[in-house]
Amino acid sequence: MKINITETVLRDANQSLIATRMPFSDFEGVLETLDKAGYYSLECWGGATFDSCLRYLDEDPWERLKKIKVKVKKTPLQMLLRGQNILGYKHYPDDVVRKFVAHSVDSGMDIFRIFDALNDFRNIQVAIDETIKQKAHAQGCICYTTSPIHNLENYAKMGKQLESMGVASICIKDMAGIMGPQEAYDLVKTLKESVKIPIFLHTHSTTGLGPITYVKAVEAGCDGIDCAISSFSGGTSQPSTETLNYALKQTGYNTGLNEKVLKDINDFFKPLKTKYISSGLMDAFVLGTDTDALVYQVPGGMLSNLIAQLKSQNAIERLDEVLAETPKVRKDLGYPPLVTPMSQMVGVQAASNVLLGERYKSVSKEVKSYLRGEYGQAPGEIDPALVKKVLGDEKPITIRFADTLEPEFDKVKEQLKNVTKSEKDVLSYIAFPQIAEKFFKEREERTATKVTYSIIKK
Repeated sequence: MKINITETVLRDANQSLIATRMPFSDFEGVLETLDKAGYYSLECWGGATFDSCLRYLDEDPWERLKKIKVKVKKTPLQMLLRGQNILGYKHYPDDVVRKFVAHSVDSGMDIFRIFDALNDFRNIQVAIDETIKQKAHAQGCICYTTSPIHNLENYAKMGKQLESMGVASICIKDMAGIMGPQEAYDLVKTLKESVKIPIFLHTHSTTGLGPITYVKAVEAGCDGIDCAISSFSGGTSQPSTETLNYALKQTGYNTGLNEKVLKDINDFFKPLKTKYISSGLMDAFVLGTDTDALVYQVPGGMLSNLIAQLKSQNAIERLDEVLAETPKVRKDLGYPPLVTPMSQMVGVQAASNVLLGERYKSVSKEVKSYLRGEYGQAPGEIDPALVKKVLGDEKPITIRFADTLEPEFDKVKEQLKNVTKSEKDVLSYIAFPQIAEKFFKEREERTATKVTYSIIKK
C-alpha cells in the first residue's frame, strides 16, 4: 500500500519552530532537491506565512509562491486555508474568498487544505466550491478535539458531509498533538468505512505521541501523513520524515521517497537550524516534549500564551487555577475545538475569569462575537445563562455570517487604484490592511531609490 507523505518544512514546521521567519533566500537553494524526493506534496504557503512575509520578511507572499513554483515543477504545492477567514481571524465576503482562491491557483497552488475552527462546514463551502471551479484539489478538514459531544458517530457524519460537498480528500487535523494511537486507529477506520475518498492525518510531536499515532493510523488505512525533515521535526513541529519513511518501509508500506535525496535535504537544513538556534529564533522550549496538553487538553501555543499573559500581570502563580478554568469555559461555549482563533479566545477568557475573581465579569469582544454567532455554529449547546448575561435580549444569528457581508473586493480595488499594482495587492490589503499598506509604501520607496550606473570605457 502506498502512503503519501507531505513535507511541512516550508510551512508548518517553519511556523511551529521559528514562528514562520524563514525567508525565501534561506531555502531557495533546496527547492529543486525537494522536488526530487518523491513527496506527495510540499506544504509551503497559507497559515501564518502570508502575514509573516508582509510583516517580518519584507517579501511579497504572492511572489514567494510563484518563485517556489518555478523551482518545484513535479511535486504539488499545498497550502492551509482558514475557509471564510482565508488567512486572518475574521470572516471575509464571498467575493474576496473566491478571488483569493483563484489568484492562489494562478500563482501556482495545487492543493488547498481548507478548515473551519468550529467544523461549521458552511464556512468552508465557498472556498471548496471555488477550488473545484479552478480545477485544483480541495481537501476538507475535520478539526480534531475531544469532548462529550465529539465521538466517532459525529466524526463519521462530518466525513460524509465533506464528501457530499465535493472535496477530493479529507484531512483529520490534530492541531495540538493530543490524538493517541488508539483514537487515530478508530477514527481513521470509521472514516474509511464512511467515505470513499482518501483520508490524511495531520498531527504534531508536541506530546510525543505523533509517530506512534501515525503508524496506527496507517494500519487503519490512512492514505497520507504530514512529516517534517528531521532537522526541523519534533517538538511543536511534525514527526520526522526520515523516521516515518524508515518505519513504514520496514513494515511493508511504500512511500515513494528517495532516502538519498532526503539526506541531501536534511544536510541543507542542518546549518539553518544551527543558525536559528544561535540567533535565538529557535528556542529550546519548542523542541522538547510537553505532555501538559494531554492533561489539560490545551495546545502548546495556547499554553505559552497563557503563561505570557499571566507573567505580564505578575500572576504566574495562578496558572493552575487558569488551567482548571479553561475546560469549564470551553464547556460553557459549547466545546469548540481549541484551534486558532478559539484557543486564544477560551484562554484569555479563562484567565480573565480567574484574575477578576468573578466568572464572566468581563467578556472579550471576540467572545461576544462568538456568542452572537459571527464565527459560526458552536459544536454543542452554549450555556443559556451566559448568552443571556452577555447578549441580553439580542438574538444570536443562525444564518452563515458571510451572508450578512456585502461584496468588498471591487470597492477596495477602486479605493486603492493609486496604491496597489495588482489584484493580488488588493487581496493582501484586505487581509492585513496596515501591514500591507506599510509594505507597499516601502516597496515603492525601494523602487524609487534604485539607481542604475553605467561605466563608460575610455
